[in-house]
Amino acid sequence: MSRPRFWDPEGRRFGGIPTYPWRMAPAGLLTRSQLRARGLRPGGQDVAAQLMWRSRRSTSGVRVAYLYRLTLAKPVRPMTAGRRRALAAANTARRTCPDCGRDAGYVLPAHLGTCLPCADGLSIAA
Repeated sequence: MSRPRFWDPEGRRFGGIPTYPWRMAPAGLLTRSQLRARGLRPGGQDVAAQLMWRSRRSTSGVRVAYLYRLTLAKPVRPMTAGRRRALAAANTARRTCPDCGRDAGYVLPAHLGTCLPCADGLSIAA
């Protein structure tokens, strides 16, 4: 029986980082998303290992997810009132049309830079 393509627990072949195929990571190593789902963050620790898998989405044909040690993870910092205000202001700015100044109610398409009526040349009565 042959080993999977991305099996390299010693880290000799893929940049000096222990590498495992998709769904074959050892217990105690989690991705950022998995840590976040548990209310944790990497907390400044170095990458412990990586997952690699073939993907048509990537231009190189291979995707990577870094793994962190669960034992070294720290709790997610709580959302402060200042962060909440800054996030609300940023989201409002993403919805506000620079041409008509109206809150479009959706994030403006980056390729247009304006709301859809302004991009179509339609006038909107305020």
